[in-house]
Amino acid sequence: MIVENQVVAPRVLRIAINAPLCSPLEYLPPPNLSPECIPAGARVRVPVGRREAIGVVIEHAEQPSVAVSALRAVRELLDPQPLLDPALMRLLKWTSDYYHHPLGEVIASALPPALRQGRPAQALIEQWRATAAGREALTAAAQPRSARQRELLALIAAAPEGIDADRLAAQWPRWREAARTLRLRGWIERLERHAEVALPQPRIGSPAPAPLLSEAQQLAVTRIEAGAAKFAAWVLQGATGSGKTEVYLQCALRTLARGRGVLLLVPEIGLTPQLVQRCRERLDVPVAVLHSGLSDAERLAAWRACRQGLARVLLGTRSAVFAPVAQLGLIVVDEEHDSSYKQYDGGCRYSARDLALVRARQLAIPVLLGSATPSFETLHNLQAARYQGLVLPRRNDQAPAPRLALVDLRSHTLHLGLATPVIDAMRRHLAAAGQVLVFINRRGYAPTLLCTACGWIAPCPACDARLTVHRAAGQLRCHHCGRLEPLPTRCRRCGHEVKPVGQGTERIEESLRELCAAHALVRLDRDTAAGPGGSEAIVDSVLSGEARILVGTQMITKGHHFPGVSLVVVLNADQGLFSTDFRAAERLAQTIVQVAGRAGRERLQGEVLIQTEYPEHPLLQSLLSGGYERFAAVALAERAAAQWPPFARLAVLRASARSVDGALKFLSAARQCAPSTAAVRLLGPVASAMARRAERYHAQLLIESAERGPLHRLLDQWLPQVQTLARAGRVRYALDVDPIDIQ
Repeated sequence: MIVENQVVAPRVLRIAINAPLCSPLEYLPPPNLSPECIPAGARVRVPVGRREAIGVVIEHAEQPSVAVSALRAVRELLDPQPLLDPALMRLLKWTSDYYHHPLGEVIASALPPALRQGRPAQALIEQWRATAAGREALTAAAQPRSARQRELLALIAAAPEGIDADRLAAQWPRWREAARTLRLRGWIERLERHAEVALPQPRIGSPAPAPLLSEAQQLAVTRIEAGAAKFAAWVLQGATGSGKTEVYLQCALRTLARGRGVLLLVPEIGLTPQLVQRCRERLDVPVAVLHSGLSDAERLAAWRACRQGLARVLLGTRSAVFAPVAQLGLIVVDEEHDSSYKQYDGGCRYSARDLALVRARQLAIPVLLGSATPSFETLHNLQAARYQGLVLPRRNDQAPAPRLALVDLRSHTLHLGLATPVIDAMRRHLAAAGQVLVFINRRGYAPTLLCTACGWIAPCPACDARLTVHRAAGQLRCHHCGRLEPLPTRCRRCGHEVKPVGQGTERIEESLRELCAAHALVRLDRDTAAGPGGSEAIVDSVLSGEARILVGTQMITKGHHFPGVSLVVVLNADQGLFSTDFRAAERLAQTIVQVAGRAGRERLQGEVLIQTEYPEHPLLQSLLSGGYERFAAVALAERAAAQWPPFARLAVLRASARSVDGALKFLSAARQCAPSTAAVRLLGPVASAMARRAERYHAQLLIESAERGPLHRLLDQWLPQVQTLARAGRVRYALDVDPIDIQ
């Protein structure tokens, strides 16, 4: 039976845009294209209200969820072929689901800024070519009257295949004005052709020879390579300098030999120069680099090179976990314990380390996690046999482990922030041609500016924090909101003299220049490393031996190889001993072990001195007696007893508002509408440890469960209700799944 006048609804496109929307928007195809011509993973330009937005096609739907008359049409297809392949789309959807974050914003965070703005996915070269009418005009009476136009037309016509716009600009700085008239008359036409992405080429000649592997290194490479055709999570644990990077390179060489690509993640931009140089010397293939310190054009070029298969190796920081490395065959996460892998300030709060594991599982390839101090989550997964362990002992040609000693500040006089035994040890090592590294995890000159008469302390007007003294710049700075103020010489309350209290890297640098005036000194922190090549120049001066003393923050603890350093001094170690954050002890132990690993990298045993007022503290004692392994075993047992991660699953709903109680009232309302379940506990809300930051008041609600499943089921049911709360529009709020700290 034929049913007449039956209306068949057209297929619709479900499109995600960069906006906080729970689900994709629905659109009709453009009038001139059928839905089959618009693939999933392609970018489109769509109308949103009175503006336009760039979106990504998620899927096709047979039936719209609303009336067809309410749907608008896509205005332009930007990518005839998918910009994001099915594997990447699968990873992005997983990320959106797991972290309960809008898919459109997740996709946007995975793309270079230029692609979010609609730039072509493939590099194009602009060309101009003379038309048949233009070539005829050169010999006819109708040729341009302007001599400039005649010369330009003749130049373009002399190149039958077309001439590049860059060449025209080099010869005619203002050529476009004349070209506009010629184009209007139909004498020239604009063309585009695909361009090859420019990448640093492999080293000319043979790659640098590989060093002879130790037995443990060879075993690690062999085991990883044996499982190259399937997913496996390998944990490469070894003392600093034991050769983890060489294992990465050897595994990369074998992956490249199979025709597959390599993704190497590092936690900090500052680590990339040394590692990039080693990769380019050894791998003999184009190596792309991707991190936030690059310009938009550089990031786009690296992204294009990966997608086109021109760059076989990509080295990058956190966001590179989403990069479209062609035929990916191996993922390496260096310093996997580092908190920099967690996105915690705006956008989707993802962990690049965890997503590297997910991506490797989805692609059925190995992932290699390297660290001298693995995170407690990684150690727990090793104990549960979900990961496979590889251990690199100290090499035979490596110096013995450095000697660690505590310097009791209660028993020794301090001079300019340094205890007498520390000063004596520095002078001894410098006299023996050694280099000295001084670590203090506090930048600036001093953390406090104090009035010696009335006790006034320079506050940040926008935060519950003190302003940090930056004497060289003549400023007070807030390290939380970025506020800058001139450095006063008198108390703003009573007019009396003020003085800096405490030490930062800048003050320790000043002290050491006085105590060790005969020796060159450099400082590495976010202030001195600002600008292109800043950190690289400082590191080079240490490597060359020109600088004998290096003062720095955590930037100096991550992956740098300083062969000449024989003494490491740790200042202000007590800062992390009594924190309310349950991860503080883990981080402090990792930092001490990592910075201690900079000492004695060659044949001479190094020395590490830790200044403390609490030498009996169990954390410090366990580190001294049994190293990181003993500390981690004791600390993991404490975590298990307290049911903290990795023995529980956490999420935090954070909110901020202009008023003191705005955030707390919103979170209280959110808690009241949460589904009731015995498997999940909600704790709070409470004000954050620093309640006021950047003139906003912050609070948090903790969600806790013993298992991942119940936690995510609650979040799935609960978050849509939270979005409908009357107070939701008056606060800023964000969900953090698997938080790295409880602020």
